Amino acid sequence: MGHTVTLFQAAKDAGKPIVMVTAYDYTMAALAEAAGIEALLVGDSLGMVVQGNDTTLSVTLDDIIYHTRWVVRGAPDTFVLADLPFMTYQPSVEMALRSAGRALQEARAHGVKLEGGEEIVPQVNALVQAGIPVMGHIGMRPQSVHLYGGYGKRGKSKKEHDELLASASALQDAGAFALVLENIPHGLAGEITGRLHIPTIGIGAGEGCDGQIQVFHDLLGLQPDFHPRHAKRYADIGRQMIQALSSYANEVRQGLFHSK
Repeated sequence: MGHTVTLFQAAKDAGKPIVMVTAYDYTMAALAEAAGIEALLVGDSLGMVVQGNDTTLSVTLDDIIYHTRWVVRGAPDTFVLADLPFMTYQPSVEMALRSAGRALQEARAHGVKLEGGEEIVPQVNALVQAGIPVMGHIGMRPQSVHLYGGYGKRGKSKKEHDELLASASALQDAGAFALVLENIPHGLAGEITGRLHIPTIGIGAGEGCDGQIQVFHDLLGLQPDFHPRHAKRYADIGRQMIQALSSYANEVRQGLFHSK
């Protein structure tokens, strides 16, 4: 996809689905680029799939910068977004500018993603005015897990439905180049997609979005016993890795291992 957000808009205008995955290190990024994945997100999901935490809330901006730096190196021809972690942009416009600026300057990200609706419009507007591409994120927002009481579907009530429609329009008007729609009713995702001129990227939001994003580990089964309902598993690499490592361990213990 290259390094410019204009390619996202061109894809929507042409009716071409946008393919995204998360990535957290050089090897993942290189594999994704080789597979033709068009954009990568260094998500704060790394707090769970890389660091082993129960939520994303402990992820720091330094964590994101560290991982983004290697993803950009591994996929030099791919658009790379850095997730801004919890409380690195919500408190003020000034904090959002500093955080996003570090992501672009220190990690060489091409843009940032922020969770939130109408309440973060001032931050989105300021970032865009500063020349920083912003992808929004509405619906189920992992950084608000304690507010929601879990990771369940959002937008089922009329109140939430209307709030998400309003937030989508407000973020578009503030200059966001695309929106992630996470775990919302498929009909609502299609309604938002139809109303917006910017692309929508779905995760657990159905086929009516302009693109899809999935977590790298979920697609490949790197965590064999964890299988989110919204994810489709295309390989069972985690179990294959366990088998391979067990074979190696057994050969060493039996005195059968000989390196070449």
